Amino acid sequence: MTHAADVPDLSHRTGYDPRFLAPGPPVPLPVPLDGAPVVVLPYTHFSVVHRPDRRLAAATVVAVDGAALVDVPRRGDGWFLDPRLAPDEQAGAQLYARNDLDRGHLVRRRDAGWGPQAARADADTFAYTNAAPQAARFNQSMQLWLGLEDHVLAHARRWGTRLVVVTGPVFADDDPQYRGVRIPRRFYKIAAYLLPQPVGPGGADPGGPVLASAGFVLDQTPLVEQVVRAQAHDVPELGGFRTFQVPVEDIGDLTALDLGPLVAADRMPVLVPAAARPAGDPVPAWRPLAGAGDLLL
Repeated sequence: MTHAADVPDLSHRTGYDPRFLAPGPPVPLPVPLDGAPVVVLPYTHFSVVHRPDRRLAAATVVAVDGAALVDVPRRGDGWFLDPRLAPDEQAGAQLYARNDLDRGHLVRRRDAGWGPQAARADADTFAYTNAAPQAARFNQSMQLWLGLEDHVLAHARRWGTRLVVVTGPVFADDDPQYRGVRIPRRFYKIAAYLLPQPVGPGGADPGGPVLASAGFVLDQTPLVEQVVRAQAHDVPELGGFRTFQVPVEDIGDLTALDLGPLVAADRMPVLVPAAARPAGDPVPAWRPLAGAGDLLL
């Protein structure tokens, strides 16, 4: 159990900086398009767009400086309720006790842990507002999903060392209820980074780098059903808890979030051949991923 003395003083946290990818364009925090109530909670190197009515984050956004990452040793599970919210507005320890639900980090410890404030950022990731209920086998065994940022970061290092990662659950009105919390069955992730513009005709100056993004979805529906012993309806399974690369626009539709410039920056429509798309459909289909080699970046 986390005691009050273990709760950090969060009053001076500045959170995620939308201009982190400069000289690229700003990447603002996602905002709900459906009027859902949210509270923005700043931490160290990341911010949480929290839904008090769902007691979970609608989105987390973290700035990752790959050139300054620090290996901060994990010191137990020091999870804490954020004192800036009422306890009944966030899902705490009771949700995760004596079951197969893990407290899944939405912002990974490694992603936030960089620079002189690495240890503080690492500790901040243990706020319950940064946790999501994930079936244990999903959280512990889906190595592609858990390591997705590593693959994208390695790609981004070819051109620079910075990355912005947006992560959260896909809320649905019929998500199964468990201990007062509706458990999400899908999760999304969007990675944003900079790419250089190609050299123009005759060696013309290509100008500054351009924003690029890639979106991903994973489904834990069958595992959630096992945990909450509830039958889900009208939610198609993606099959075997596999990760899919999906159009960022689809993530916006699924989540009812305004994703700003990330939709237009999506690399998937550019890289999927037109012949691979459904007839008359300008948006490519969802692509199952078996490994890092399947990523379109």
